[in-house]
Amino acid sequence: MKPFSLIEKTFFLKKQRLFAELDFELLLSIAEKLHDDDYDAQEKIFLCGQVANRIYFIAIGSVQLFDERMRLIAELPAGDFFGDESLFNELPRSYTAVCKTDALLLTLSRSHLLSTISECPSVAVSLLQIYANNLPCRFMKGVPQLT
Repeated sequence: MKPFSLIEKTFFLKKQRLFAELDFELLLSIAEKLHDDDYDAQEKIFLCGQVANRIYFIAIGSVQLFDERMRLIAELPAGDFFGDESLFNELPRSYTAVCKTDALLLTLSRSHLLSTISECPSVAVSLLQIYANNLPCRFMKGVPQLT
């Protein structure tokens, strides 16, 4: 899959609820920190119990999340994100992520996310609003998924 250009990454971020309120200059700065990861269908992104160090944004494709017994708990479409919860609590991943289709994921490391939050606290506020609106867990069956 062809990687996203810097401008494509910037416009992708603007569509994310997490970053929608940020100005273009700050989005461009965040986009420069994103890494492109290309995955094949059925490829594992990470396993339950692994150390968390990235948030994943689905640019192209879809991803399935499974609990520790490999029961499906969520299917996420392009435009959604996952992996963010472990970045803040510093606990290992609580689920396994697998690509349902070929996928292009844009990833932001823990250190880059935290520096982004320090530069722009509104990103932290956006994350808190997303969590508050999707309690008790945004990946539990029956809980509305982000759109």
